Amino acid sequence: MENINVSEQYSNPLADLISNEVYETLMSRGLINETSVRDREIRKKFRFMRASKMSAGDAIDALREEYPYLQFDTIRKIVYNSPKKN
Repeated sequence: MENINVSEQYSNPLADLISNEVYETLMSRGLINETSVRDREIRKKFRFMRASKMSAGDAIDALREEYPYLQFDTIRKIVYNSPKKN
């Protein structure tokens, strides 16, 4: 059986919240909701672009280039609607 280095498979986008080791363990066990992680990254990038004086429309267009499979309205909903808390 091959010993696969999990850190080569996963880049930790949650490094400000959890350690790489914890992230790798959770990912390897399928316990990370990748859509939620992606949406968090989109919100973070949007806030950064807006802080650097980019218009909201231009920021969403830039994010569409990075995530071409998402519609303009989908990205708008991601950045303006906070995640649901249970």
